[in-house]
Amino acid sequence: MDITKATEIREWFLKFRPDYCVNCAAYTQVDQAEKNPLEAYNVNVKGVENLAVASREFGSTLIHISTDYVFDGKKKEGYLPTDKPNPINVYGKTKMEGERAIQERMKKYFIIRTSWLYSKSYGPNFYLTILNKAKQGEDLAVTDSQRGCPTDAANLAQCILEMIQSETQEYGISHFTDGLPMTWFEFAGNILEEEGFAGYPKLKKAENYHTFAVRPENSILCP
Repeated sequence: MDITKATEIREWFLKFRPDYCVNCAAYTQVDQAEKNPLEAYNVNVKGVENLAVASREFGSTLIHISTDYVFDGKKKEGYLPTDKPNPINVYGKTKMEGERAIQERMKKYFIIRTSWLYSKSYGPNFYLTILNKAKQGEDLAVTDSQRGCPTDAANLAQCILEMIQSETQEYGISHFTDGLPMTWFEFAGNILEEEGFAGYPKLKKAENYHTFAVRPENSILCP
């Protein structure tokens, strides 16, 4: 369904009447969000607002996936769930506003902030891009100017299942990552080593690295 269409959401809730609604939908193209802010807003804010309204009406618990990009990256240590968000790009701002849309409308919700999400099976994502380029013998120029915690989507899915099954979990905001801070360059090296490309000679640190959208230098999330 299209989460930006409230009528579609309500029809879905009427049909299934879920105990839990897990929102994995998001506008995640960080650079494109700068160029298409309205589209990012419609998905990451209005879409989330629609889900919150329907979840409240039908008594469902909403589980929403958020991001490390709600923070500005200026903190030297890792970010806690209680730290104040201060996003520095459109993507981060819309994700922060999506969190607030839930908080203003619901009591039964879980907001899970995660970071550097990847899958070894489903793409496109950083893990598979690095692996596929290495298989083709391509040059890999990867930045070391950002630090965060790569997170396997399979582990996040398991976290969500355990959250649903737990009877003691408190509602609110939490952080989930695989817990090992590194740079994108270090992550690329780990991927290559794990996949049998240890010491790949064409992996280099990117020089004069820049992107269209400003990104937080430190987006390490602590539980």
